[in-house]
Amino acid sequence: MTTVTAVPLQPVKRGYLIWLWLGILLACVSAYALARQGDPALLREARGKGVVTTPSGLQYKVLKAGEKGGAHPTATDVALIQYHGRLMDGTTFDKSQQPTPLQVGGVVPGFAEALKLMTKGAKYRVWLPPALGYGAQATGPIPANSTLVFDIDLVDFRSEAEIRQMQQQQGMGGALPPGAIPPG
Repeated sequence: MTTVTAVPLQPVKRGYLIWLWLGILLACVSAYALARQGDPALLREARGKGVVTTPSGLQYKVLKAGEKGGAHPTATDVALIQYHGRLMDGTTFDKSQQPTPLQVGGVVPGFAEALKLMTKGAKYRVWLPPALGYGAQATGPIPANSTLVFDIDLVDFRSEAEIRQMQQQQGMGGALPPGAIPPG
């Protein structure tokens, strides 16, 4: 039989152990901070009464209620809206100058989800986590992984079929001209 010779560990200086524990603590705190950075439940601005979080992570606050019991836009509708989009630090990245028509299904998922919750005349403030906005892709003035904040006024909405019918009655035919929606 062979015997194993036990070799004792050399003593480690106390200063090295302190630096080791401080490094581990710093790594844990940093990991926690990074994990919470994109968590919509922790958006400071969004905390407060009246803020609703949907299962997808969209947060919204009703600033002005719309038509009581009114209809909601669908993905195939064209919505006439006023909006102001900004980053969490308050930097404006887009703002409508006049009511703007948008295809509800043609915008980022969180914006479309918010529009589908609204009724005519409603004004909401919505917070879109990166997964419901542009995600890891930087888009124009919007950095990658940005939480987006929008104030949205839903002025009106119409179905595509209704818009086409109005256009045909007016002798316009074809597609909806950019920047135009028939009055409601």
